[in-house]
Amino acid sequence: MAATELRKKLVYFLIFASVVALILITFPFIEELIRAYLTEKFGLIIAANGGVTVAEGASAPSMMTETTIGLIVNVLHIVKILLWMALVVSIVRFVGFLVVKTAYRNAEQGEVSSLIKTVLSIIIYIVAFFMIFQSQFPGVQLTALFTGSTILGIVVGLALQDTLGNLFAGLALSADQPFVVGDVILIPGRGEGVIEHVSWRGVKIRTFQNKLLVISNSVLGKEIFEVAPKNNLNAKIVFFNSLYSNSPTKTIQAIREAVRQVENVSPKIRPVVRIRNLAADGIDWEVKYWLEDYRQQHDTDALVRQRIWYVFQREKIQFAYPTRTVYIETKPDEVPPEDVINNIAEHLSRVSIFAPLSDEEIERLASASTTRIYAPGENIVSMGQAGNSMFVIISGTVKVQIPELSYQKTIGTLKENDFFGEMSLLTGEPRSATVVAFEESEVLRIDKSGLGPIFEGNPALVESISELVEERRALLAAQIEAHAEEEESRTKKGVMKSIKSFFGLSSRKPRE
Repeated sequence: MAATELRKKLVYFLIFASVVALILITFPFIEELIRAYLTEKFGLIIAANGGVTVAEGASAPSMMTETTIGLIVNVLHIVKILLWMALVVSIVRFVGFLVVKTAYRNAEQGEVSSLIKTVLSIIIYIVAFFMIFQSQFPGVQLTALFTGSTILGIVVGLALQDTLGNLFAGLALSADQPFVVGDVILIPGRGEGVIEHVSWRGVKIRTFQNKLLVISNSVLGKEIFEVAPKNNLNAKIVFFNSLYSNSPTKTIQAIREAVRQVENVSPKIRPVVRIRNLAADGIDWEVKYWLEDYRQQHDTDALVRQRIWYVFQREKIQFAYPTRTVYIETKPDEVPPEDVINNIAEHLSRVSIFAPLSDEEIERLASASTTRIYAPGENIVSMGQAGNSMFVIISGTVKVQIPELSYQKTIGTLKENDFFGEMSLLTGEPRSATVVAFEESEVLRIDKSGLGPIFEGNPALVESISELVEERRALLAAQIEAHAEEEESRTKKGVMKSIKSFFGLSSRKPRE
């Protein structure tokens, strides 16, 4: 596109310049013909500088004739001035086009760059005009004109002092280019926002309250401001705290992993979680991360704080409260432990693979299970991850995903009382899919340590559960057959053997 525009400009320039140059070359011949005609017609000799004399033997011309001849001579000079100025304008405009394309091809302040070109062009036009004018009318004195122009310039300069200050400050900013349209700028005491427009007069900034902040170039040139370039990974820091009783290593690992999954946080640089201070009330922390789009900094900060809260709830990490404050709180009625276990047992009894378990075994499994809460968009399990637990959904909705080219393809949606991860629990196999919380979801986690004693006490359950797991495995294999290579379906005997091997059970036959 740029090459095509350059060729068009070049063709137009060559055609126009050639035509004007040809006219200027032939103009002396035209002048000579006019002089010869006037000499023959009126007996007048016209000098090159425009002087008129009477030829020898010719009568003096009338005043009207002399005036007409003088007018014709002046018109010829004016035409030559216009032709020369047209040639100068075409050359300056074409050269200016080339310079702007070369020097400012990567600049985004096009209006200020164009202003520089315009100012320089006007200066060249003025100088060229005076030189050409003086060559055509050498008898005209331009001293008085320069004197009047100087006085007029002083008057105009005083009247336009602020405007000229903005102009020259804009030229200085254009040369330095500390920011471009789209950058985020912070001016202490004035505001923060995204640069929306840059001109010779000033800068327009769209604040994060969607207001328009206009600052003149002369004022901006005196300010100290902070710029976050739009094509740069700019860092942000969020602060939080925890109790001294919480493990720092555990806190660092949990927070870093949660922040890495937040949208707009760049995966190119790992977030940094570090202790900022050992305060009187607890440990003060800061997490530093880099944003892909700094214009969304406030939304990202809010989402990071939300994920920190969920991590604290899930990992049983507590925020530090000021110890000097007394909190009077009405605690809700505590639910008796037996009611909690009964509620979990009710959910487990609705899970198909636990149908062979007795009420007593369901209750024992419920006592050994734990509940967890996950934020929307947070991974519960990841594909290929080692695991020895399964999950039952108590509330919320989750998505089952597998990789498809460059994105994660959803192959199923699970809701309340659905379950997932049973193969990892029963056989120790890596996770075959990624499960992501679609909304805030509470799940029940069942570990190997909770199910192992039940299998030890009733080995016959292995065969019953293996049949149910085999049916579910065949159903899942049919759903993802077109998306990934998988091993051939194991037989009932193979599944039972894997379960016994993983739990360390003997190969003795079930009791009659």
